[in-house]
Amino acid sequence: MRDEKAPASPPDASTDRGEAPTKLRRAITGPLLYAFILGDVLGAGIYALMGVLAGKVGGLLWAPLILALLMALLTAGSYAELVTKYPRAGGAAVFAERAFRSPLVSFLVGFSMLAAGVTSAAGLSIAFAGDYFRTFIDLPTTVVAVVFLAVVGALNARGIRESMTANLVMTAIELSGLVIVIVVAAVALGRGGGELGRALQLPEGTGVAGAVLAGAIIAFYSFVGFETSANVVEEVRHPTRTYPRALFGALLTAGVVYVLVGVASAAMLPAHELGKSSGPLLAVVAASGVNVPPWLFSLIALIAVANGALLTMIMSSRLTYGMAEQGLLPQVLARVLPHRRTPWVAIVVTTLVAMLLTLVGDLATLAETVVLLLLIVFLSANVSVLVLRRDKVEHKHFRVWTFVPFLGIASCLLLMTQQRPAVWLFAAILLAVGAVLYVMARWGRSRAALRESARER
Repeated sequence: MRDEKAPASPPDASTDRGEAPTKLRRAITGPLLYAFILGDVLGAGIYALMGVLAGKVGGLLWAPLILALLMALLTAGSYAELVTKYPRAGGAAVFAERAFRSPLVSFLVGFSMLAAGVTSAAGLSIAFAGDYFRTFIDLPTTVVAVVFLAVVGALNARGIRESMTANLVMTAIELSGLVIVIVVAAVALGRGGGELGRALQLPEGTGVAGAVLAGAIIAFYSFVGFETSANVVEEVRHPTRTYPRALFGALLTAGVVYVLVGVASAAMLPAHELGKSSGPLLAVVAASGVNVPPWLFSLIALIAVANGALLTMIMSSRLTYGMAEQGLLPQVLARVLPHRRTPWVAIVVTTLVAMLLTLVGDLATLAETVVLLLLIVFLSANVSVLVLRRDKVEHKHFRVWTFVPFLGIASCLLLMTQQRPAVWLFAAILLAVGAVLYVMARWGRSRAALRESARER
């Protein structure tokens, strides 16, 4: 049952220039949405990515980042069309429902996204509570992770504007860390240090095409995150105009920053040294000879992780709310705080599940499974945009070139072939659990409907 205190037609829930009204507050402006997407894409992964990439492509770090950006832009094009055409919380689950007319398929797509999001937040909370946090204070990892998630949940429930403002500050800080890497490398090169030619060196016995593709599979993960923005579209002002600009602008900004960081990393350190470091960007800054306090990067990394967790939990709670609105999850999850108009039940439930996942401890396999689940979601979105081309809506929306979704499908399939069999098995188990939950929910609703019918007689 929905919260009866929530207004059916809040003052700011306008049709938004021909688009559907919403119970949620439209408080996200274009700059805030841009910062939301940029913060989620940048995330914490880039702070460890360069060492892994160096093992694949040597100093040619910038090339797989460019290829990964192009792959991400393909699926982003499909998202831009679908989100502006159907501006509802729920993201890929909403698109799948419209495209395939199957509540089960819609549920599994949404469940894949939800499972990936909550698991990712749990992993980020553990990362937050680990070595970076212990640089300042030594406390039990699980305790810090649970308290951290509670704080994130409270900020999420307080309101989307407050969450977005916090994201704006944290995105600026985490971006500043990457800018520091670029600047100190430029200063070192200007002083005659480093070796810019290393940015064109490959590992011995490796071909350019094979190395760049292998690196792109890793680099693609650093661009994952833009899909979360689909779940806050009901809170975006004028999404038809705002969403595509913010989405492509954020991805291109992240791509430029990544490429510059890749060139800077290669110029400052040989690939074999970069690959050995567990904190490659910190090693790059140290190699530059510019005096930057080591604790500063630990603080920036903490902020990057916190920002990623906040954005992921915003997505997970809005996705849960959207699926409940569709009848794919219990209606209680669609309850909204009467004044702040945030989906408080969905926020509480997703936060508690993330807290429970922190108790699992080793999330290595879960992290790989998150990537596979997101590729399934991306594949569904690219197929959906093609299927829904014949579905017309009354308002104007973004339309991507037809060849883009086809290329997006091919890129998803290519990346999926690189996953280990064990990861496929784990993902299959998770989806099977989701299917069971769906059947149980449907059975529960049918029983409730029968009891209601019997009372009316």
